[in-house]
Amino acid sequence: MKRFVKLYLFYLLLLFGLFYMPVTPLALWLNHLQSSLTLTGLAYFLAPGQLQGIDIIINPHYKIIINQACNGMIPVIFLWASILAYPSKLLLKLLWMVLGYAVFSIVNIIRILIVVYFVEQEGEQSNFYWSHDLLGNAMLMITGLFIFYVFIKRSSLKTV
Repeated sequence: MKRFVKLYLFYLLLLFGLFYMPVTPLALWLNHLQSSLTLTGLAYFLAPGQLQGIDIIINPHYKIIINQACNGMIPVIFLWASILAYPSKLLLKLLWMVLGYAVFSIVNIIRILIVVYFVEQEGEQSNFYWSHDLLGNAMLMITGLFIFYVFIKRSSLKTV
């Protein structure tokens, strides 16, 4: 268990440094790409004209901005660090990292659509806190825990 925790923290710092913190060209490119993919996915479900650049227009006085913090990379990195730290075959880890990325990308789009829906219901931002910070983040946490749980069940400690 101590080894897992040490590796988890190591991989978490490494992955955040490489893929999220805006200090390397790779992180800048990856987050721009991920934000673009998220916005492209959202465009299929939002009303025409509601998505303007990185802004989702709720009403003339309120918009939701989809930036790096909303592109879904943070929970992906937490999942990837968990998978990398867990003793299993590298190929299996890579498979589950790709699967986790795909699932999180879809769940993140659903999360943002839920936030938009509930914020639109009041015509102002009064529903933003609970739909984004509580419900949305709970969706991401439950998704990550479920994926990691299934990964552990499919992995074997004998195949280090």
